[in-house]
Amino acid sequence: MSNRELLNPTNSALILIDHQPQMAFGVQSIDRQTLKNNTVGLAKAAKIFNVPTIYTSVETESFSGYIWPELLAVHPDQKPIERTSMNSWEDKALVDAVKATGRKKLIIAALWTEVCLTFPALEALAEGYEVYIVTDASGGTSKEAHDMSVQRMIQAGAVPVTWQQVLLEYQRDWAHKETYEAVMELVLEHSGAYGMGVDYAYTMVHKAPQRQAK
Repeated sequence: MSNRELLNPTNSALILIDHQPQMAFGVQSIDRQTLKNNTVGLAKAAKIFNVPTIYTSVETESFSGYIWPELLAVHPDQKPIERTSMNSWEDKALVDAVKATGRKKLIIAALWTEVCLTFPALEALAEGYEVYIVTDASGGTSKEAHDMSVQRMIQAGAVPVTWQQVLLEYQRDWAHKETYEAVMELVLEHSGAYGMGVDYAYTMVHKAPQRQAK
């Protein structure tokens, strides 16, 4: 295994850490609505390709609030792993869940970048996992906090990626028709200008009927 090898649905797992209201309140490195859009899009990408996905939350009822309902709705049968530790890698249930996936490539997004992403990323790297940090589905308390933490993780061996990059790395070939329609629906809903371009191509170039908003 190598971080030079492309991600695919059978060699990776997704970990979503602490996408909760109180954590989002402190985010200053990215627009919060964009952050939510990207994170939900990332979770939906994992679901389309049946990638093992783990949710974890910290101090839900005493401080942080519940994980965003739009995010939980992607995997409604998934029970988040509740913790008290800032470092999710210190929680046995989380580490056991990661080991149970059998995957060595871990795609991680978290709030905040400088704490709840950096700590487990460094720990997982030290234990021999390959770590891919989703920078646009994570946020820090300032742009500097986010950027410096990303640099620290890169220096330790983590690979920075974006949510849409993960989606398209999974799809890889538009001839993969078993996932094509779901990927296009996700792009139309969550990919901003790219989605607008797809909509234009469908209706104006290929003369498909105008889509009705959901």
